[in-house]
Amino acid sequence: MPEGPSIFLMKEDLQKFVGEKAIAVDGNAEIDQEKLIGKTLKEIRLYGKQTFLIFDHVSVRIHLLMFGSYEVDGQTKPDRSLRLGLTFCNGKALFYTCSVKIVEADFLTTIDWTADVMSDVWNPQNAKKKLKALPDMMVCDAVMDQEIFSGVGNIIKNEVLFRIGVQPESLVGNLPIKILNALLQEARNYSFDFLEWKRINTLKMHFQVYQQKGCPKCGKAIIKKHTGKGKRSSFYCEKDQKSY
Repeated sequence: MPEGPSIFLMKEDLQKFVGEKAIAVDGNAEIDQEKLIGKTLKEIRLYGKQTFLIFDHVSVRIHLLMFGSYEVDGQTKPDRSLRLGLTFCNGKALFYTCSVKIVEADFLTTIDWTADVMSDVWNPQNAKKKLKALPDMMVCDAVMDQEIFSGVGNIIKNEVLFRIGVQPESLVGNLPIKILNALLQEARNYSFDFLEWKRINTLKMHFQVYQQKGCPKCGKAIIKKHTGKGKRSSFYCEKDQKSY
């Protein structure tokens, strides 16, 4: 599943269409395509892993899910995978194997934009309040909760927990305040590190524990375990990550 930084890069690629009118719409998403034809793309907003294409009086929400992808201008994938294609005078935006929904303008007012860890309006104090309300939640679940850390996925989860030395099955309520603050800070820091590494295609070279064999600190074998309610893969070092 693409994580927040990858969606951030997608926004950059799509930015050239802002201010342009959609002159044609195609794809097999079950939406009213006529609502978009002739409408100007006014803004692209991100909420974690979701992309909102904001047109006049209507918006499109794109979620790439597990295997979604996109292309700009040239189509190399089959029509059966094309969920939405938007043609503008200066090119075409194509979205494949993803969720596409039309949402009304009022819907955007219901989103807590401060939960997006890569947003300029990210508010760690709001996130801290949400965490403190969930003391019995495993930290591996909390970091992946899109209402708290919108944009954080499994790679970021694993690498952040290694950075701050926390075992994934630790309970949020047991984290010392210093560690809780470090979690909030590193969720954002690592997301921007991820972005820069992804931009120059070196992301995998920087993995410390995710899909790794040995701990870069002590050399012990990395544990792989499905943890939390989501049963997502966690990679951690028993020696260098403390259980709380």
